[in-house]
Parts: sequence; structure tokens; C-alpha cells
Amino acid sequence: MKALADPLRRRLLGAAVVAAAATEFGAAAAAPRPPVVAPAITLEGDANGAPHPDPASYAGKCTGRYAHRLIRGGVGHNLPQECPRDFAQAVTDVVEFG
Repeated sequence: MKALADPLRRRLLGAAVVAAAATEFGAAAAAPRPPVVAPAITLEGDANGAPHPDPASYAGKCTGRYAHRLIRGGVGHNLPQECPRDFAQAVTDVVEFG
């Protein structure tokens, strides 16, 4: 019987550790976050299939100068590779924001 109990105990302990970590992570994720004070430009490809919040929601998180750019032409979520010129221009522009 003990041989059966030990694996079960390990599984239950493992599940408890995972549950505790998930609770801690969830609390950290829900905690208020400081605003972005540095100048910022967010970029989004028009073919980005990943779930993401509305771009307007980012503006409220920034207290410094902020801009959002939608990159058109079938661009996904890997902007540096898919549209390097637009990406490089955004980097240059945000440096000039400062």
C-alpha cells in the first residue's frame, strides 16, 4: 500500500505547488502596474492573428509621448522580420520623441 501512496502523495504535492504558483502568478498579473513614462510607439501588423487588446487601451498606460502604428500589407506579429523598414523607422522616431 505504501508504494501506491508515495506516488499519489507526490502527485498531490506537485498539484498543490502548481496551484500555489498559479495563484501567486494570478495575483501578480492582477496587481496594478506603473505607467510607461518613456516615449513609446506600439506597432501592430494588419494580419496579426494573435489575441491582443484594442490599441487604444495601450495609450492609457503611457504617460510619455505615445503613438500607435498599424502596419498594412499582410504583416503578422513578427514586424522586425516582416517589415524591417517600418520597424526601423519606429525605432528612429521614438528616439526622436525623447
